[in-house]
Amino acid sequence: MTFRWLKRYVPRSLYLRAALILVLPVVVLQTVLSVVFVQRLFEDVTAQMTGNLAVELGYLRDLVEEAPNLEVAQYWLAATADELRIDWALPDPAPVEQSRRVAWDLSGRLVIPTLEEALAGLGGVDLMADKKLVDLTIATSKGPLGLSFDRDRVSAENPHQLLVITFLTAMLMTGVAYLFLRNQLRPIKRMAEAATAFGRGRSVPYRPSGATEVREAGAAFLDMRHRIERQIEQRTTMLSGISHDLRTPLTRLNLGLAMIDDAEAGPMRADVDEMRRMLDAFLDFARDGALDEPEPADPAAILRDAAEKARRGGATVEMGVIDPIGSMPLRPLAVSRAVENLVSNALRHGGRCALSLAALDSAVIFTVEDDGPGIPEPQREEAMRAFTRLDHARNQDAGGGVGLGLSIARDVARQHGGTLRLGSSERLGGLRADLVLAR
Repeated sequence: MTFRWLKRYVPRSLYLRAALILVLPVVVLQTVLSVVFVQRLFEDVTAQMTGNLAVELGYLRDLVEEAPNLEVAQYWLAATADELRIDWALPDPAPVEQSRRVAWDLSGRLVIPTLEEALAGLGGVDLMADKKLVDLTIATSKGPLGLSFDRDRVSAENPHQLLVITFLTAMLMTGVAYLFLRNQLRPIKRMAEAATAFGRGRSVPYRPSGATEVREAGAAFLDMRHRIERQIEQRTTMLSGISHDLRTPLTRLNLGLAMIDDAEAGPMRADVDEMRRMLDAFLDFARDGALDEPEPADPAAILRDAAEKARRGGATVEMGVIDPIGSMPLRPLAVSRAVENLVSNALRHGGRCALSLAALDSAVIFTVEDDGPGIPEPQREEAMRAFTRLDHARNQDAGGGVGLGLSIARDVARQHGGTLRLGSSERLGGLRADLVLAR
């Protein structure tokens, strides 16, 4: 039997799960202890004490019935009831006609039926007039016999004390245990926050602490972070160096071609311009994630700026619905570059594109749609890999690329805790790219 259905009710937070692990056994133990105490100890003891006293009450009733007249009955009661520490009245001036108790009187729930079963002619038992006394009336041939005695003779005094003490002790120990456990969970939470921040492109200070296993995991995370940072730095240095070194010969080629008026120089100039664009793309990819730090920025302003730049280049850009968002923490240069890459891809493979911005509770979505041929669904994941070109799926006559536009956009989305989604545009019929950024 599986318990997968319990997952929907289990807290997701580590602190809440720890609290559940602490509280659940305490609640179960308290419930079992209460049931055992009430049923096995408290109820049995109360029934036994009440039954013993009922014997004495029955003896007093029998004395009254055996007395030849009322005066003798009163004389015998005075001599016997005082020894038994039971107050009496014969005849009873205010007889108890029905039994009554307060709703939360647990012992009274057993005292009354036990007395009614043991004493014939019992008119009623009153446990409400005085909480410290038990008043009852028994019908006799000499008139109603009123009897009164201390409540603690039929039930334990303050029976709730054990439950209260157990509950308070359990709460105290649970609180102390939670404080100790929180100190053990805090290093795990700090490591999770550091890992989440690093996954979004931020390197926050972190020092391993806590138990030995947590320290080992924290040290492993730091080693991993250092290796990744070194790899990013090496990649950036390599691509930047290559791109920078190639600019010099490209500049010389461009100057040489500018001095040639031959018609054959036109395609050569186009090739040099394409190589320059490729180098610029390499530099953008190398600088990915190192352009700026998060700061308040308006996503709508970034989207409008990308549309305006495309229009200045003569492109047809349509603006769709833009939800008002206001400022939010972003890397504005990185997000601008990602949106411009998506717009550039859309215009390269289509005649026009449409931009829109949607605001959700947990994310903002930049949407770029085009009227090009689109990308088949099985190849969309491959299209977002670096240096991947799906020329057979896109329009090759509109210009080539180096296969970094979608990869850069996805990296920027991941730095903001989001993702890049590719789909089909219902509006224009081409590709739809959703740049999702967490809020």
